[in-house]
Amino acid sequence: MKMQTGYLEGGREETEKLLNEYIEYLMKNSDSEHPAWNLEVIRSGKENKWNYIDGCMIRGILSLYEITEDEKYLRFADDFMGGFVREDGSIRTYDVEEKNLDNINPAKNLFMLYDRTGKEKYLKAIKHVRSQVDMMPRTKAGNFWHKNIYPYQVWLDGLYMAQPFYLEYEKRFDDSRKVMDVYEQICNVEKFMRDKETGLYYHGYDETRSMYWADKETGCSKNFWLRAEGWFIMSLVDVLEIMMDMEMKSQFLHLKTMLTELAESLSKYQDESGLWYQLIALPELQGNYLETSGTALISAALLKGVRLGLLPERFKSIGQKAFYGIVDRRLSKGEDGNPCVTGICLVAGLGGEKHRDGSVEYYLAEPVVDNDAKGVGPLFLAYTEMLR
Repeated sequence: MKMQTGYLEGGREETEKLLNEYIEYLMKNSDSEHPAWNLEVIRSGKENKWNYIDGCMIRGILSLYEITEDEKYLRFADDFMGGFVREDGSIRTYDVEEKNLDNINPAKNLFMLYDRTGKEKYLKAIKHVRSQVDMMPRTKAGNFWHKNIYPYQVWLDGLYMAQPFYLEYEKRFDDSRKVMDVYEQICNVEKFMRDKETGLYYHGYDETRSMYWADKETGCSKNFWLRAEGWFIMSLVDVLEIMMDMEMKSQFLHLKTMLTELAESLSKYQDESGLWYQLIALPELQGNYLETSGTALISAALLKGVRLGLLPERFKSIGQKAFYGIVDRRLSKGEDGNPCVTGICLVAGLGGEKHRDGSVEYYLAEPVVDNDAKGVGPLFLAYTEMLR
């Protein structure tokens, strides 16, 4: 049964109580082998592996730790990530030879865990994951392939998964030797994947133009998928945060302009509810629906961007409206009495065994689920920005 929390009507304390209850429930029922939030693993019945979904959720939990300084969040993140990271820095179920950008995302959490716990195994694991960066195959223009199984393809998701980790490593441990590589890969995305008419970015790009989902002239996929836009705007904010005290003034200003222009473009498509549609540029399309995870990512990115001075103050209300929209429409208590977040697209991609063609019909046919970390993690990132 839907429980309207009414954040806008003075229900802030009730909302925070429900969100805190939710995170407690998820932590109580999760460990590295059995994450309660990872529906793909639960549905498959297989062993949980090192994956970007858990990385997203732990990122949210560590953000709560930063805000509250409550050690229980740090302990949980340490126990969860420590369930994968061995003393020699190797990572259970992770193989650098897979050459998958998604697998870099969880390692972002290792920087804070190393800083706060001092455990050498986290530093060793950071360097182990960094070795994958050097092994990644690239497009002729210089971008990492999204995965080794997707030759010459760049997906927006991959910018979030890899570039903040890459830049943070270079800044901390490599005397910033390769920071321009990060910048240039993002510039290539602007050059090849941005639609000038809408200001939005296409989900994927095939440099060879040979994939069935790719436009033969541009190489881009057909549609603007909400969560991909969310991953990408978060990548811009996270990269800019790391760059703020680096000697990259012109590059910083360029990425800041990219961020502002994308935020402006996204704001034009926000629904009155505060949410955005799964296919963001087609709000009138029959069967299209307001989607939670992408909305949460955009909310978190806008709020963080304003807080850091990367975005004009006007975007704060847009980010807040998105958060309020999720709280009032998608945060509920289920029949079992436990908190629940609804309206999350389980997964979407291009190509692969299921012949994902990037069509309107494809994006609208993927399962919509509750309580998956691809929505819950970003919601907690947005929540921590509201708390700040």
